[in-house]
Amino acid sequence: MQDGATIAAISTAVSSAGIGIVRMSGSESFDIADRIYRSKKKKKLSEQKSHTIHYGFIVDDGETVDEVLVMLMRGPASYTGEDTVEINCHGGVYVVKRILETLIKNGARPAEPGEFTKRAFLNGRLDLSQAEAVGDLIAAQNQYALQSSVSQLKGNIRNEITDIRNQILYHTAFIETALDDPEHISVDGYGEKLRVSVEEMEHRIRRLLDTCDNGRIMKEGIRTVILGRPNAGKSSLMNVLLGEDRAIVTDIAGTTRDVLEEHLNLNGISLNIMDTAGIRETDDIVEKIGVDKAKEHAEEADLILYVIDSSEEMDENDQEILRMIQGKRAVILLNKSDLAMRVTREDVTQAYDRSSESLNDINPAKINEKENLIIPIIEVSARNSSGINELEDTLKNMFFAGNLSFNDEIYITNVRHKTALADAEESLERVRESIDAGMPEDFYSIDLLDAYEKLGNITGETMGEDLVNEIFSKFCMGK
Repeated sequence: MQDGATIAAISTAVSSAGIGIVRMSGSESFDIADRIYRSKKKKKLSEQKSHTIHYGFIVDDGETVDEVLVMLMRGPASYTGEDTVEINCHGGVYVVKRILETLIKNGARPAEPGEFTKRAFLNGRLDLSQAEAVGDLIAAQNQYALQSSVSQLKGNIRNEITDIRNQILYHTAFIETALDDPEHISVDGYGEKLRVSVEEMEHRIRRLLDTCDNGRIMKEGIRTVILGRPNAGKSSLMNVLLGEDRAIVTDIAGTTRDVLEEHLNLNGISLNIMDTAGIRETDDIVEKIGVDKAKEHAEEADLILYVIDSSEEMDENDQEILRMIQGKRAVILLNKSDLAMRVTREDVTQAYDRSSESLNDINPAKINEKENLIIPIIEVSARNSSGINELEDTLKNMFFAGNLSFNDEIYITNVRHKTALADAEESLERVRESIDAGMPEDFYSIDLLDAYEKLGNITGETMGEDLVNEIFSKFCMGK
């Protein structure tokens, strides 16, 4: 901590609300509370038991500011590990600010962004991965991100990383001890024993790294691009998914020129969805720019929703789109299924196979005999919203294999964690290479300690102060 000051901040949104909370943490919290709290029984909060709630009034220079409930938590049994006072007052912009000003006037200082959680980390109440999970929990936009954050907050990442680090420490200590006392401790043949352990640790790290894509999708949402030729119903589909008329819909082909991006929650799955210009050859310069943008976004997408106007025959533009989605996660939507359908699932399957052959690719593996296609095909109607439930279930299965379990599985949602794991894996790989090359044992310990340090960055045990400050500066003021 930079200082031992008692800090205070508003912990709820500063807006009209039923309840507001002003939080204070530090060694003088109870003394400051005594100066501004009044009750009918004239009790002193500093003399009350921890984890109790008291009814009374906040007073500033003899003027009653608000009727409140005050929660007392003595350290170390508090969120920050310090004496903590939380004032539950009436919500509203003015009243919570007035209480905060009263606390500051009586000895507290304004908290910096994330300082409460930073103190919890520095006081050993949370490791850094748990502290970051607090920020992710606040920012969660879907049930998967929420569950993942809660799981990390419980310490599942910390436990896994700590266990791997303990293994590394054991082997490093043995090697160093043996090198210092070769008469009593032999390292003959220890390389093979170490190799088995290193491979097991590499496997565990690789398993964590393999969850990064799902973790990013849970946290940030699925980058989704809607593709199709002009007038296929892309904008209408987006409006149905959003539940509002966000995109302009007309009968004029080429209405959508630029990319329209929105965020939506679809059955617990977050989609960062982009409506794009219809794919076709055009001499219109502005429309051509829109088509090029659509293709660029499709290259970077996690998911492509390819909308086909099933009331019209497919053409060369559809063939181009089918080639674009080769090897990508995609769902083909046969739109306008409420009209007489001139394009069927079988037609799309055959067209997809032809586009695959034109690229000299092997036909995609078949997920079932009925569809004979790895990319799901769903009949939908943007006009009457049919097929949307099937689309929701399909996306859930495509990205999360049905239902996610957060009891035992760990999902890496943080880019910093991913980098640290990748660096640790490289260090362990160097250990294995040194063993295979018959290098001296002290070479092993150098790379083992490097892996140990890289993994310590995740829990915050080997991080510099500047990086810690940068992480907590992204938190909100009252957390």
